[in-house]
Amino acid sequence: MHRTLMAGLLALAMPALLAAQEPSKAEQETKANELAKAAQNPVADMNSIPVQFNWTTGGGLGDETQQIINIQPVLPLPINEKWNLVSRTVVPMVNLPGPGTDRIKGIADIQEQIYLTPTKSGGVVWGLGPIFSFPTSTNVATETGQFAMGPTFVALVIGKKWVYGGLVNQLWRIAGSTETDAINSFFVQPFINYNLARGWAISTAPAITANWDAPDGQQWTVPLGLGVSKITMIGKQPMNVLLQYYHNVTRPDAAGADLVRMQFTLLYPRK
Repeated sequence: MHRTLMAGLLALAMPALLAAQEPSKAEQETKANELAKAAQNPVADMNSIPVQFNWTTGGGLGDETQQIINIQPVLPLPINEKWNLVSRTVVPMVNLPGPGTDRIKGIADIQEQIYLTPTKSGGVVWGLGPIFSFPTSTNVATETGQFAMGPTFVALVIGKKWVYGGLVNQLWRIAGSTETDAINSFFVQPFINYNLARGWAISTAPAITANWDAPDGQQWTVPLGLGVSKITMIGKQPMNVLLQYYHNVTRPDAAGADLVRMQFTLLYPRK
């Protein structure tokens, strides 16, 4: 009798207990907005694995398409209560037009960026450190055979709706092959994000590059464009999904004119 009564009471109470454990819609939206801002911070105190797909066509590529997939794991390593080291690795996988109908495939040179960043900041979040490039290319089109290094710096402001800032670095050859053109490259990426409700955001993050040793008029690649991003869930796994379009308003003659970028970022916020 008592067991039957207890089972009945549990059956009646269970829906209320489950509802109490589930976060409210307001809590879910707040969490999505917080994750969106963290995903927009290159030195956030959060493990993440961005996988970025870049398709470029037109311009010097004509009707051909160039594909570059960047796998970019981000790992913050606490030093003490005041400082973190943030490791950002970039593994580029290329699929390029070759002679005739052939395609050139493989891994290009891998980069490692390391940022020293404070765990708590005032109005401006920043990180400073070295960047390294390793001669890991597995195809002749992207092979440099060189080790390179230089400085890298990121700074951003995180507001109620806006997240904006920039990342900049410079690489110089320090060792390796002297038969290929020496690495002397500059990279700057300003980024602006306007966060909407439910984890949506409007964003732009053009990857502006310069090869200082290229001939005049062939040094700079300057894209302009924008897109949208959204925090979503696959089961219990949070993910940021991004889609953007850019047009290269300045570029080398052989470079493509139009770029579509799609990125999926697995997010692992600290509990």
